[in-house]
This record gives sequence, C-alpha cells and structure tokens, in this order.
Amino acid sequence: MFKFSSASFCLRGTKTLLVFALFSASTAALAFDNFKGVGRPATPAEVKAWDIDVRPDFKGLPKGSGSVDQGQELFEAKCASCHGTFGESNEVFTPLVGGTTKDDMKTGRVKGLSSGELPQRTTFTKVATISTVFDYIQRAMPWTAPKSLKPDEVYAILAYMLNLSEMVPADFVLSDKNIAEVQKLLPNRNGMTTDHGMWPGAPAKKGGIGNGGVPDTANKACMKNCKQEVQIGSTLPEYARTAHGELAEQNRSFGPVRGTRTLGPEAAKKAADAGTLELATKSGCMACHGIKSKIVGPGYNEVVARYAGQTDAESRLIGKVKAGGQGVWGSVPMPPNAHLKDEDVKTLVQWILSGAK
Repeated sequence: MFKFSSASFCLRGTKTLLVFALFSASTAALAFDNFKGVGRPATPAEVKAWDIDVRPDFKGLPKGSGSVDQGQELFEAKCASCHGTFGESNEVFTPLVGGTTKDDMKTGRVKGLSSGELPQRTTFTKVATISTVFDYIQRAMPWTAPKSLKPDEVYAILAYMLNLSEMVPADFVLSDKNIAEVQKLLPNRNGMTTDHGMWPGAPAKKGGIGNGGVPDTANKACMKNCKQEVQIGSTLPEYARTAHGELAEQNRSFGPVRGTRTLGPEAAKKAADAGTLELATKSGCMACHGIKSKIVGPGYNEVVARYAGQTDAESRLIGKVKAGGQGVWGSVPMPPNAHLKDEDVKTLVQWILSGAK
C-alpha cells in the first residue's frame, strides 16, 4: 500500500514544476541559439528586384529615356483600351489629362480644384510629384500585365502624357536627366498640404495627438451605451450589381471590409468551385466586360448570342482574346492578352460560351 502526506506531495510537486520551468527556459534559449546562421543576407540583385519605387527626390529613378512619338505608339498599344487614345476617356477609369491651364503651370496650383469649376478631376489636376506618375506606371501598368514595361517605355509613355497635358513639346525626349525640370512645370506641384493631423510634425493645436498633429475628425471615444447612428450612405443600383461578377469573392478575406453578394450564394459557390470567375477577374477581363451587361466591351451574354450555333466559336474567340482587336464591338479596342497561358484562355472562353455563370 502506498502512503504519502499531502504536504510532502505539494513540496515535491513544486520542486518538480520548478525544475521543469528551468529546463524549459534553458531549452528555449538553446533553441534560439540554434537559429544563428540560418538564412543569408539578400543579394544586391534580389534587393534591386524589389526596390523599384521612385521617390519625390527621384531616388530610385532608373536610367533611360523615351520620346513623345515613341510614347504615343506604346500608349495606343497598351493604354488606350482603358484610357482612350488621348487619355481623355472616363469609360473605365478617371481621365488622365485635362482640366489644367498654362496659368496653373506657372503657379503650381490648379485653380479649378479650389474654384469648383472642374466637372471632373484628372490625374494631372491632382498629382503633385511627377515621380508618382512614373512610379505608378512602372509598377502597376498596363492593367493586364503590370511590371512588364521597360524603363525606356515608361519614360516614353510619360512623355506622351506630358505632351497631352501641354507641358512639353511634341519633339520632347524625357529622361532621368531632365525629369526634375519637368517637375517644375507640374500644374499642381504646390497643391500638396501637410496641415493635417495625419502628417508627422504637423503644428500642435488644442486637443492634438500623435506627432504634434490634430485628428481630422471630431468624434469622441465611446466604450458603453453608445448611440448607434450608422447609416448606409449608398448602395449599388440593381442594373450595376452583376457588372463585375461576384463582388464578395473579389474582396480581401480579412479586416472590416467585405464585398456584398451580387450573384447570390448558389451562383457564387459555383463560380468559386470552378475558379473561373476568379481567373477572369485576375486576368483583367471583368474590368471591361460584365456578365450580363456591357461595360467597355460587350457583356458576356452578348458574346454568347453572337456566337450561338457557330461550330468554330471556341477557336475563333480564343484567337480574339489572345490577339485583341477593334471595331467588332465598337471603337474602343481590346488589348492583346498574349501574357495569358493557352489553357487559361481556353478555360475562360469555354466559361463565356457556356453562359459565364
């Protein structure tokens, strides 16, 4: 028979726990020591591949050059399908050019922004640093193949845009050597303000927070018995709900933002299971084509109707997707999609011809 006292058991148990804790601490320290030497510093080439941003002081700007004429050809081939031949289209995105004057270039402030005279803001009415435009084109354009442009091509496209904005002449060649001079002509170069609480070092005011700045809201923190005054400010109109497919599947899956269901749970599940709607979205198709309605290009229901009963519909449509085209559905051209894999193009075409549900 086993005999023991509760006191001795507690004492021994305490010693056991103490020994175990000390052993665990030494093991953890040993484990951390074992990580020394794991991995390696990134090579200059690896850092360079990621470090492609261009700062307002032009640090990070690659060497190169491009003319207005070269930029026009590139723009028509890679940009016009979304922005129009002269950067004036607002069918897909906000216009790139327009709304600026010669006086704006002299003052560095776009008068139309403060006077309210502008019917619509454009890229060059808002942007304050030309490096921002270069950086965005280099990293995010064209829409269907971001980061595919070489530095000389970015310079050329930007030169064409500057010419459209009447900042440079038609024979101008933009380069890393003269882009700083162009900054001095930017219509809204003096339009950036730091007089707000989100900017570090902003002047301290009564009730200021953070780095001496002030918040840009007047709300008070509430932890209990808070008044619920949340109101929905706007909703999608019915005719637009299906224009871009299932929005809930296209938004991020974390944080407070969620996309609304636009096709219904059953249709969304089918699209998610097949993965084709996601493929169409990632490939840029849904930016120009609605499932049941026209956006810039035809709705997929229109495509199905046009190719109905044609035995070679699949092969013909595959060719059009890859090569692009203009004039069949209107004046706005569809850019070529040679960057897409053949099997992805076939999957997309079969999905479209089957009803794109």
